[in-house]
Amino acid sequence: MKEEHRINRRHFLNYALTGCATTMLGPITKLCLAAEFHNGHPLAPKLTHHPAKAKNLIFVFLTGGFSHVDTFDYKPKLQQDHGKEIPAWGNTTQPAKGSPFKFQPYGESGLMISELFPHLGSIVDDLCVIRSMHTDLVEHFQATLAMHTGSATVPMPSIGAWLSYGLGTENLDLPSYMVLCERIPYSGSQVWDSHFLPPVHQGVRVIPGDEPIRNLKSNARSLKLAELERIMLHDVNEIHAQQRPGDLELRARMNADNTAKGMARAAPQMFDVSKESDATLNLYGLKRDDNKSFAWQCLVARRMVEHGVRVVELIDTGSNDNWDAHGNMEEHRPKARRVDLPLSALVKDLKQRGMFDETLIAICTEFGRTPFSDGVGRNHHGTAFTCLLAGAGIKGGVAYGESDEYGLGIVSQPCHVHDYHATILHLMGIDHTKLTYRYGGRDFRLTDVHGKIISEVLA
Repeated sequence: MKEEHRINRRHFLNYALTGCATTMLGPITKLCLAAEFHNGHPLAPKLTHHPAKAKNLIFVFLTGGFSHVDTFDYKPKLQQDHGKEIPAWGNTTQPAKGSPFKFQPYGESGLMISELFPHLGSIVDDLCVIRSMHTDLVEHFQATLAMHTGSATVPMPSIGAWLSYGLGTENLDLPSYMVLCERIPYSGSQVWDSHFLPPVHQGVRVIPGDEPIRNLKSNARSLKLAELERIMLHDVNEIHAQQRPGDLELRARMNADNTAKGMARAAPQMFDVSKESDATLNLYGLKRDDNKSFAWQCLVARRMVEHGVRVVELIDTGSNDNWDAHGNMEEHRPKARRVDLPLSALVKDLKQRGMFDETLIAICTEFGRTPFSDGVGRNHHGTAFTCLLAGAGIKGGVAYGESDEYGLGIVSQPCHVHDYHATILHLMGIDHTKLTYRYGGRDFRLTDVHGKIISEVLA
């Protein structure tokens, strides 16, 4: 029990000293204090490889593969040649399919954005549009894994788990990696799993609705007897764990129990948006009784970052399951309406709160869509598609890379998924070649043996 009381005092001193360190001490001193007073906690803040531009990452995944040529990669030649035979795969041809959506220039940068995203168009000068993304496979399951883990075949740790492992977190009462996910995406929970990394780094799924995290409220007890039971359980668990130093699953269960108690205190307040101003709710297009929409998820993502969650992922499956558009490109309209205003509001909200310059936002999908079709929809396309970056350390109002006149292939500045990941890690203060974990006799990393930082997009 004495040891437990000492830990409680350490937690108290940590919060007090960390507050002082914010204004009186340097970042290295602050991290040293955190490591000491968190008593070696696996999620304690860690030193970065180089000065970080971003403290937090908000990773937005639009599952299903939205069409680049209908959203952010304007192709007038495709419009002009609509219905004509154009090169497809190998020596074959297919009828060109022009976009049914109008494009127009936005902002001082004049970047062309589809009518599907007028609200993102209004903040285009804060966005970096990467038009030369490419991936290795064009099957949903594998491409979704690749965008999250860098591997399209063998399941590997998610980018959120890698960042949790490499950076730790600033609030031990909450998980370092949280995933707002209404419906399970392709590949299921593998996209936020830690796999061979210590289990404490896996993402915690939040399901929008009345009970975002199940059984959370039942953990909150204030009885003195319950506190004594907790102290006793801690001591017994600690003795048991010390006798089994190699059992990471055991440590993970112990840390999960501690995090659950912390979440019982911190999470209800984080999910409660009732105290947000009318102006903020209107910014997101959110009604006060709404606790499920993508707008609610975006607002909660901002609140998570405010509460010290290192990585927040929003997985949008669209109003009709996902962005897969084999049948009819008009299906993109309701999906775009669902996310357009909330995503632009998230950027505006972060800016007005002074958080935009320390938060990195990645908006991505698993692949693009073909510029040709023998029907009204489009098929999977991995050799050229579009993803976005915004926020800390990113140049706004710029387009990086270029696809050809039909959006079929890349003609300049290609950006592989590994490059996208390497750039994100760099902005978070991590050298992607040095963030490794030894497993099965070899050192693994998010970018495997690939990846280069896209320096042209850095501010």
